[in-house]
Amino acid sequence: MSDTFSQIYIHVVFAVKGRENIMHSSWRKELHQYISGIISGKNQKSIIVNGVSDRVHILIGLRPAMSISDLVRDIKNNSSKWINENRLVRGKFAWQDGYGAFSHSHSQVNDVYSYILNQEEHHKKTTFKEEYISFLQTFDIPFDERYLFDFLSDEDLEK
Repeated sequence: MSDTFSQIYIHVVFAVKGRENIMHSSWRKELHQYISGIISGKNQKSIIVNGVSDRVHILIGLRPAMSISDLVRDIKNNSSKWINENRLVRGKFAWQDGYGAFSHSHSQVNDVYSYILNQEEHHKKTTFKEEYISFLQTFDIPFDERYLFDFLSDEDLEK
């Protein structure tokens, strides 16, 4: 009997609701491991999970039986529940609605992995808004800035 073979790599990006800088470095690595466990629990391949205080980047080896939207929904629901149950932030933690999902070829996996691994360093030079719009433009995805993530101004981020 024949089987299904696939190789689908998806780079997923999503942000904290209100783009608050509340994912503290003291527990962020544990969150990334938890997210990786969610992905593996869904029988998908977690290649790398990393991010900074207000967003997460994930590279996933996706099996075709799983929809991206279902997987991201499960990641966001379960990880926000974990953050809230462990009382890692004041008030109620939530992710923003929406996400970015960008496909990559096998030959790009190492570059994407390196990019995600070095998020802290990368974001010293580029804002999330610049990065996200660059992704949309690179992948030729039409967008209206009014419907992107709720990007805060530099003044808001300093408060």
